[in-house]
Amino acid sequence: MSAGGIAAIIAASALAIVAVAVAYAVIRFSKVLDEASVAIKSVSTEALPLLEEVTTTVELTNRQLERVDNLTRSVENIATKLSGSADSVLSKGSAAKLAGVAWGIAKASRKKKK
Repeated sequence: MSAGGIAAIIAASALAIVAVAVAYAVIRFSKVLDEASVAIKSVSTEALPLLEEVTTTVELTNRQLERVDNLTRSVENIATKLSGSADSVLSKGSAAKLAGVAWGIAKASRKKKK
C-alpha cells in the first residue's frame, strides 16, 4: 500500500466517524423535537380549559363589581338626600326653634319640680 492509499483509508474512516456522529446528533435532535411536540400539545390541551375558567371568573367578578357599584350609588343617593334634609332643616331655622322649645320645656319642668 502506498501513502495515498493509507491516506484514503484514514480519510474514509474519519468521514465514517463524522457521518456516525452527525447521524447520532440528528437522532437525538429528533427525539428532542418529539418531546417538545408532546409538551406543546399537552400545554395547549390544558390551556384551553384554564382560559375558559379564567373567563368565567372574570365575568363573575364583573357582575359582583356591578352590584357593588349599584350599592354605592344607592348609598350615595341616600347620603345626598339626608344631607339635603339636614341643610333644609338647619337653613330654615327649624333646628334653632326646636332647640328653643326643648329648652323652654326643660326650664318649665324644672320650675314645676321646685
